[in-house]
Amino acid sequence: RTSQFKSKLVSLNNTINWVPEHIKEGRFGNWLENNIDWALSRERYWGTPLPIWECADCKHRQGIGSVKELSEKVGRDLADLDLHRPYVDEVSYPCPDCGGRMSRVTDLIDVWFDSGSMPYAQWHYPFENQDKFKAQFPADYICEAVDQTRGWFYSLHAISTLLNDDVAFKNVICLGLILDGEGKKMSKSVGNIVDPWDVLTINGADAFRWYLYTATPPGQERRFSVDLVGEVIRNFTLTLWNVYSFFVTYANLDNPQLTATRVYSENILDRWLLSELHTLVRDVTNAYESYEVTGATRPIEGFVEKLSTWYLRRSRRRFWKSGSDADKQAAYGTLYTALVTLAKLLAPTMPFIADELYQNLVRSVDQFAPESVHLAEWPKYDEALIDDSLNREMGLVMKLVSLGHQARQKANRKVRQPLKEAAFSLGNMSDRKAVETFAGLIEDELNVKTVRLLDTSTEAVSHTVKPFSKQLGQKYGNKFPAIQKAILAMNGEEIARALLSGGSVKVQAAGETYNILPDEVEVKAQAREGFAVAEEGAYVAALVTELTPELVQEGQAREFVRRVQDLRKSANLDVSDRVNLFVAASAALRSALETHREYITAETLAVSLVFAEPPADASSVEDEFDGEKVKVGLLKV
Repeated sequence: RTSQFKSKLVSLNNTINWVPEHIKEGRFGNWLENNIDWALSRERYWGTPLPIWECADCKHRQGIGSVKELSEKVGRDLADLDLHRPYVDEVSYPCPDCGGRMSRVTDLIDVWFDSGSMPYAQWHYPFENQDKFKAQFPADYICEAVDQTRGWFYSLHAISTLLNDDVAFKNVICLGLILDGEGKKMSKSVGNIVDPWDVLTINGADAFRWYLYTATPPGQERRFSVDLVGEVIRNFTLTLWNVYSFFVTYANLDNPQLTATRVYSENILDRWLLSELHTLVRDVTNAYESYEVTGATRPIEGFVEKLSTWYLRRSRRRFWKSGSDADKQAAYGTLYTALVTLAKLLAPTMPFIADELYQNLVRSVDQFAPESVHLAEWPKYDEALIDDSLNREMGLVMKLVSLGHQARQKANRKVRQPLKEAAFSLGNMSDRKAVETFAGLIEDELNVKTVRLLDTSTEAVSHTVKPFSKQLGQKYGNKFPAIQKAILAMNGEEIARALLSGGSVKVQAAGETYNILPDEVEVKAQAREGFAVAEEGAYVAALVTELTPELVQEGQAREFVRRVQDLRKSANLDVSDRVNLFVAASAALRSALETHREYITAETLAVSLVFAEPPADASSVEDEFDGEKVKVGLLKV
């Protein structure tokens, strides 16, 4: 009679950590509040027999609690008895009331009672292993789909409440249902079942796991297909592996002193990456301790993206340069620490890739290290290395750079083509410090000569505003025409600035004041002549698009370097190989290349740059360059 224990079922449920949390008082809590008695018997043949014997004459009933008790009733040892039908049905004994025959009733026990008895049955408790049971009950963690709120979750909870006056589990992750790749429920009849073995064969177990952890938070439905899991490899695994491959390539050349202990560096990029790394360790650790698996995995994706597209790209020259100064060693130490820490953070969720990284990065240089990443210590974060201000400032710089690249695309200007200037309007004047501190980095990343702040946002862009008639019409009815007229009569730039920063605008119309929200007005931006502009909220990036002859020549030199790097790859040269470089080109292009000779030879590892037809034994290519034919060749020194 579970209804008699409803208040206890509810109060114990309130002590359980549910993920997602709303299940506690929602789906599961409501089920408990509306509890009805559990009818345990089932009219089946296969399953666990109901251990109740009934007298054929007086209908007296007895519940039997053990084989020992049944043996005593029968008068013989039943230790070897198979406790299933038909064998247990053959056992009978005299009725203690009337002397008639007591036989087992024909019903079985509800299979959900079997599942809820799992914590006891696995140890044959209470007949054996009482110490083991007490040491492991209640469970720290269980996990199943949301439909188990009325199944396994309930049977565990109900049985434990009645028998132990305690919970059966302390933490539970409740999963949403898995749908097909189109978001439809899987069905054999429809033919949209996704065979997990196909996913494993094509994408591997690690990508399979990672997709399920990161696709959606627990409790939400998620789409599932071979292609969706494959995106993990394309968007995450390969990015991580390329960073690792970069490190190994240059470490094999320089043989740096590697240790994953604390790295000291004055380089701002190193300090930033280590700050982000220790922030990551803190956040992932806290997420795991809170059973937030999505919160423990998605931040790793974000960190790897920053590591690859920002830190590594901004630090490449530190690894390329010859010699082995302190800055180069700091770069190696920082990247090594990041990769080893990532291997440890990935161990619970990408066990195979994590151990592959660990074996190659750690065990290969330290034979006394634990044999596997799964035997290593979980990483600890150092609050002293976490610089929230630096993280925030670098995040702003990355946002501004991203906007700058968007502006380039609008102007159809390649990144290799230098531009005169990038100017920014900021959403908050406190952001000025980040732009000033990292001006050189922004200049280099956007390939511009100078960086400054816009005097006003209207210096580079103009805005027009247009009320959304549907939203405002539905909201204000016949008052909308007056509101629309008032909006159009106001200063469009002021309205745009307020709305783009996420604020609202007060409008006076027909003697009343109305609060206009960002989604109720369309704001259009138009770059002023000579600028290419991109915006995000109140942030504006504006590039001066005019090209001087000097800028054109520098752009030609940078494009030429890219062509030579492609030729080096096709010639299968190692990254450290030196070459002699040959160029057959027009006088105009030769002038541009000569002007930037030092830059070209440094970037391509050329010991010489000769303006002549490449020798017959040179690796060469004939290509079109700014509308003219150019022949480039190189010889390994």
